[in-house]
Amino acid sequence: MTSAATATTPDTAGTALVTGASRGLGAVIARRLAAEGHPVAVSYRSGAEAAREVVADIRAAGGTAEAFAADVTDETAVTGLVADVTARLGPVTTLVVNATGPQPESDPTTVTWDDHLAQLTFFVKSPTLLMRAVLPGMRERGGGRIVQIGSDIVERLLPDMSAYVAAKAAQHSLTECWARTLGPYGVTVNTVAPGWIPVERHASATPESLASYAADVPLGRIGRPEDVAAAVAFLVSPEAAFVTGERIKVNGGHTLG
Repeated sequence: MTSAATATTPDTAGTALVTGASRGLGAVIARRLAAEGHPVAVSYRSGAEAAREVVADIRAAGGTAEAFAADVTDETAVTGLVADVTARLGPVTTLVVNATGPQPESDPTTVTWDDHLAQLTFFVKSPTLLMRAVLPGMRERGGGRIVQIGSDIVERLLPDMSAYVAAKAAQHSLTECWARTLGPYGVTVNTVAPGWIPVERHASATPESLASYAADVPLGRIGRPEDVAAAVAFLVSPEAAFVTGERIKVNGGHTLG
């Protein structure tokens, strides 16, 4: 096992795999990392045309990207995804765990175990499969970066989102455990926890709901996907080489006490 004293600095401009990157936060993160010089694997489960548009945008801006269809909750699919990305773009040195599924309301008095399992599949099982698939390559290259996209809902504790809250809390616990375990291999692991960042799936949000939310944010505005992408870009950069096990909230101070 490579010791912390001898672990080398990875090629932080190496290939970045971003899951759930055909739309929303993932698409903006993918574009930002490409602009920072990473070849980017745009991973998606559905929305092939949207994924191709993200790739086209990156290429038009002078970057390198390919689209990869995969179900990141399936072990065989994840293994195949990482193998395909490595063959087409090179070894994965940066993993951004962004893919998510539906987030239905689940009041604690009516929530079922299946409700919990559905959330844990995306926020515990999928990250675990992805980490295990990219780790051999990261160890071989002397290090890497893993960034999980979490949520500030862990502080907000919305009662009608109990299964989602529990899964997001578990997800960051993985980050902390992995940071300890993978640090000696030169791999940093961090969480970026956004507040409410409206994207395509929030198209039905009313101006009133947006204004109400922004009124409770100390910085006085709704967050933008670019705010999240900037935090991710920092964490995978050489400047963050000594940052690991952290959870950075990107919410304008919304959950300050």
